[in-house]
Amino acid sequence: MHHTLAPLPLLVPALLGLAFLLLPLVALFIRAPWTSMPQLLTTPEVWEALRLSLICATTATVVSMVIGVPLAWLLARVNFPGRGLVRALVTLPLVLPPVVGGVALLMALGRTGVVGQWLDAWFGITLPFTTTGVVLAEAFVAMPFLVISVEGTLRAADPRYEEAATTLGASRFTAFRRVTLPLIAPGIAAGAVLAWARALGEFGATITFAGNFPGRTQTMPLAVYLAMQSDPEAAVALSLVLLAVSIAVLAGLRDRWMTTS
Repeated sequence: MHHTLAPLPLLVPALLGLAFLLLPLVALFIRAPWTSMPQLLTTPEVWEALRLSLICATTATVVSMVIGVPLAWLLARVNFPGRGLVRALVTLPLVLPPVVGGVALLMALGRTGVVGQWLDAWFGITLPFTTTGVVLAEAFVAMPFLVISVEGTLRAADPRYEEAATTLGASRFTAFRRVTLPLIAPGIAAGAVLAWARALGEFGATITFAGNFPGRTQTMPLAVYLAMQSDPEAAVALSLVLLAVSIAVLAGLRDRWMTTS
């Protein structure tokens, strides 16, 4: 393999960029209260926040998969008017400030929201400031990651296998289930892991739409924020737990995204 010597004008800013990205993470490890870590991480509040985070992130990922995979298929395989606009709208939560997403969810699903008022009046369902509200907020910000990943995989997959199955008598849905799904499984897995990681780290939309109630809506990122006000050591300990999860996610995606030199 051909190795190129980096010119100094490129090497210096490159190393600065690397230091800028790594220094905060290294500082987190240096300043970590390692001796008191077991006590900090075994309090009931921490375990409650971690349990809630894992349950909500996993549920949000399942919701994202159930409605996101068909949406990705629609965007990749069906040529309909305004497809570009729909794709742009689907990816909007990626660039939308999460707090704005939370406000938008309140306007839509709050007690006086566009849809929420009817849910409350007809079924007595209230979504804001509940565990279900956490799941919805997380799914809203995480699903675009899954849709983009699956759509990209679908575009790369040869549609002729699907077409061959339909010519042999299989319905479009059967062809999708028996032929396409196994083909795009790696893309779905990668998208699901990304969506799960995004859901786990969600803060802005969650605190705006679901609030910060211990045991009901207080996830790990919210617990970190709260701890930072009163107990910085606990905030660092909780941050390390989330950092460890993030590293595990990256390790899981290594084969798909990272190439070795």
